[in-house]
Amino acid sequence: MSDAFLLGRTALVTGATSGIGLAIAQALAAAGARVAINGLGDPVQVEQALQQLHGAGGPARHFDADLADPLRIEAMMRELDAWAAPDIVVNNAGIQHAVPLQDMPASRWDAVLAVNLSAAFHTMRLALPGMAARGFGRVVNIASVHGLVASRNKAPYVASKFGLVGLSKAAALEYAHLGDRASGGVTVNCICPGWVETPLIEPQVQAARPAGAGREDGVRALLAEKQPSLRMSLPQDIAALALWLCRPEAHNVTGASLPMDGGWTAQ
Repeated sequence: MSDAFLLGRTALVTGATSGIGLAIAQALAAAGARVAINGLGDPVQVEQALQQLHGAGGPARHFDADLADPLRIEAMMRELDAWAAPDIVVNNAGIQHAVPLQDMPASRWDAVLAVNLSAAFHTMRLALPGMAARGFGRVVNIASVHGLVASRNKAPYVASKFGLVGLSKAAALEYAHLGDRASGGVTVNCICPGWVETPLIEPQVQAARPAGAGREDGVRALLAEKQPSLRMSLPQDIAALALWLCRPEAHNVTGASLPMDGGWTAQ
């Protein structure tokens, strides 16, 4: 599925200067899309991300906005509309703070909900009307396995991801009738990854690795409690699913929460 089926389309990907977001942005660019990215990083990291997108395919631009601030999101979306109205929005940005509920600072609760849930609400409410008018739109929200099942010590993260799944279902119902098979329709879906191979989890892999064992043994030990496959997904795996959801054939896939969790939620 490497054809340029998104030629002429514009995509916004948040949290896209590294990791899953950058992998998704690269996949969309390789399929022909003009890609707007939002994400943290110093100027060097941002420029490196843009260079990777230019190498993957089409035009790319970084839009700087604090996703915890609705006014900054509104300004970013106005600037994006002036560049090219988005046909695809991938809400990938997310933060986490893992401590027991009684120890959770109220400020961290507010921050996690703002970035993980409210930011997606704001990009969707501003982008979906234009998608509806054009008869084509794709919203792909990167939720989590924690949008389907809970874990201890992650109350704001779990609440935000459950909320993102619910928000996506509600929006999918409101926009399902717009457009048609020829135009592509307007869909809203979630991807719910389990463990994903990123540098952030490396300390946990090393901590779980039995003495004298190799890294793969550490991965299997880390995943043993919850992810039956005992292997992590790659960011590129998440990107491939996000890209498929943008294809014309996916016009009737909407309101779905698709786990990529190695059987975690099948238990």
